[in-house]
Amino acid sequence: MRLADPRWLFALVPIFAAWLGWLWYQRRNALLPSASFSSLDAFADLRATWAVRARPWVVGTRYVAVALLFAALARPVASQGKKALTTDGLHIVLAIDTSGSMRALDLDAERSLEWRRTRLEVVRDVVTAFIEARVNDAVGLVVFGSFAFTQAPLTLDHALVANLAQRLEIGVAGEQTAIGDALVTAVKRLKDDKAKSRVVVLLTDGRNNAGSVEPQEAARLAKAYGVKVYTIGAARQGRAPMVVGGQLFYEDVDLDDDTLTAIAETTGGKYYRAEDATALERIYADIDTLEKDAIDAPEQHELDERYPLFVAPALFLLCCEALLLSTRLRTLP
Repeated sequence: MRLADPRWLFALVPIFAAWLGWLWYQRRNALLPSASFSSLDAFADLRATWAVRARPWVVGTRYVAVALLFAALARPVASQGKKALTTDGLHIVLAIDTSGSMRALDLDAERSLEWRRTRLEVVRDVVTAFIEARVNDAVGLVVFGSFAFTQAPLTLDHALVANLAQRLEIGVAGEQTAIGDALVTAVKRLKDDKAKSRVVVLLTDGRNNAGSVEPQEAARLAKAYGVKVYTIGAARQGRAPMVVGGQLFYEDVDLDDDTLTAIAETTGGKYYRAEDATALERIYADIDTLEKDAIDAPEQHELDERYPLFVAPALFLLCCEALLLSTRLRTLP
């Protein structure tokens, strides 16, 4: 057994000592009650009763009780041994396109135009729900446009990643689309990982028109490191409405299905086409059934709090003192 918070003990011991000294000083200098008698011969054969002899000991239990409470404040704990926390999940990096074309309003086609969300807003809501539903999976986040960067490394802190995903803005990484660079950035986060199930989910609404790495080259790199890539094309067929600078106009959808399909097939993954928010939710639900792998967390000590062993007798002693001093051991005045 050890003290988890010993500084309380160090701080309170001098206070306890000062309190005892003050009580001793008061007792030494107190005026004791007295009565005058002409002779004490009548009391010569009197002996102190058990109550008189016991009273100092009962009062002394108060100090023992206070000492026990001080020990409880220092949080005595006992270790039950080490335990490795193992979780049954996968390591997954989400690569999200934030290029200028993600302003399109075609994934909410069932709504009137003034109430539609942009592609990125739809994606943010679906991805956030996907992340929050993870229980044992390590999740990372890569953002790409004209260039790619890691927004969140692999972590089990799903609330953090979900919050970062919900804050994504269009154009934060530039207006163009660097699919190859995004995939390489995501693979870098997974290439040295020891998990057997390592996955990249790459979502875009266009084709590769920026960056220094071709998508096919990035796919071969992912395959070499054993990283499976699932690709999602988030756009409807035809022309999509878009609002820029307060002006509404329509733009032809330029989604490169062939390249996204090739990336997925090269790495053993799958390509999905999402033309509305419901389809996007179904896609992430399907990806949720991926092969799982165990994630080993660092060993942690399981601690058993032992402060009740000190608090319970302290309260018992204080109650006994209060009861006895107010009844059988009561003194007058």
